[in-house]
Amino acid sequence: MRKNDNELDIPRRILTGTGLFAARAQAERAGAISLGQTAVLRQLEKAGAITPGAVADRLLTQPQSLSRTLAVLAEQGWIRRRPHPDDGRQSLVEITPAGTDVLAAEMRPRQVWLAGALEQLTNAERDLLIIAAGLLERLSEDRR
Repeated sequence: MRKNDNELDIPRRILTGTGLFAARAQAERAGAISLGQTAVLRQLEKAGAITPGAVADRLLTQPQSLSRTLAVLAEQGWIRRRPHPDDGRQSLVEITPAGTDVLAAEMRPRQVWLAGALEQLTNAERDLLIIAAGLLERLSEDRR
């Protein structure tokens, strides 16, 4: 086995584990809104009012690919657009209280499933997962 193969074992295990976890978490959903809509609403809930381009950057996609999703979310009253205060060529999008409600309802089955799964772990294992979650968030922000 080449040295590079050993160096890739840890990334491979992390990607496999997080991929399986993400797939299971996505399966545990209300299904009232699409996964893309969920992703956009989660970013807006976390970031507050940001440009559509910033949403796209956070989701690692092109702004054009979010146009339809943003339009549907606005039609439903789950987001609102307003002029950018510093740049008249841009707009800001933000989640509305109705958007927060629909997102919470969409996320609830995932949270209930995970809460039940976490009960099977020891306190030390749960604490380790909390640390790992923070580290995974940091790694996800690495734009190399």
